[in-house]
Amino acid sequence: MRTFGIEEEFIFLKPATLQPANVGDAVHAELLGRAPISRFVSHEFLASQIERSTPVFERFEEASADLLAFRSRLARAALSRGVLAAGVGAPFQTAGWPEVTDVERYHTVESEFRGLVPDHLINGLHVHVGIPNREAGVQALNRVRVWLPTLLALAVNSPFWRGADTGFSSWRSVHMRRWSTIGCPPLFTDAADYDRRIRQLVGVGGTYDLRTIWWNARLPLEHPTMEIRVCDAQLDAPSTLLLAALTRALVTTALRDSETDVAPIDIAPELLDAGLWHAAREGVESNLLNPVSGTLESSTAVTDALLNYCGDAIDEVGNRDRIQTLLARTRRLGTGAERQRAAMRAGGQSALAALLEHALTAHD
Repeated sequence: MRTFGIEEEFIFLKPATLQPANVGDAVHAELLGRAPISRFVSHEFLASQIERSTPVFERFEEASADLLAFRSRLARAALSRGVLAAGVGAPFQTAGWPEVTDVERYHTVESEFRGLVPDHLINGLHVHVGIPNREAGVQALNRVRVWLPTLLALAVNSPFWRGADTGFSSWRSVHMRRWSTIGCPPLFTDAADYDRRIRQLVGVGGTYDLRTIWWNARLPLEHPTMEIRVCDAQLDAPSTLLLAALTRALVTTALRDSETDVAPIDIAPELLDAGLWHAAREGVESNLLNPVSGTLESSTAVTDALLNYCGDAIDEVGNRDRIQTLLARTRRLGTGAERQRAAMRAGGQSALAALLEHALTAHD
């Protein structure tokens, strides 16, 4: 099985209003370099955010312990400043033009994307999976892309915006659709084709360098990995682990299929794009696009199809029981979007704040 790493974005919120709180610099300064758990803490686009990258893992037991340890440290740092640290795709409430972190790159993004900036209060979960080389990565990317709507459906965690229910389960995904490169990546012939086409994008729209190509799956420049970026940030570590486990199994299977010349699933690009939009609205509460059949089926059937596709990779390191347990947990508790909505119905903003605070460090 491939090595993997996880990037989690968090947002700081005022408990009473659930509006963003601009304490990212202070928390970053406190946590940065406190090895090993906080070694890879970095600024994010907005002053109310922070990002943390994990070490490289081989085993999920390592990842579980690491995620929980960092989240506990983050919760303490937030509490000492009278705010909440939350794993959500978008905050419940916003207020005006947000404060951008004082870093040259982020000011360039602000200049390029202009009126989209006030809506970019969004947080994602990115999973990196090791690949042998760029050529293999491109061929695997051609096979992974069709399952991105399924991963999104399991990861939806942003139903609210400006204090109201959007009717979507991942409003973050809707915001992201307005950026210059987003959605499922296209098909590529080979690594040379991939590199040629991404270079052509530079200078068009807001794509001012190769790092601003934000497809939901891509090959980073700095690391020999495939990065899956489709997921909302998650309420708790177990939800993050489920998505990381599925992502690693998916990429592992796609690499093997490309090695044995198993053809990518053939699906029309417009249907795949519509399936991504559909997943952002419905999560797993309704039907989903099954990329194998090209039709809408129950979310359970489509999730099972993903598990079937990745079955050998899941079984190889004995992760089937772990994944089934985590998936059963999601079906029992609901996705992050379902849990946020349930909290609002039960007790309004105060109950939602309590959910966000408790879930950050929950381990079961």
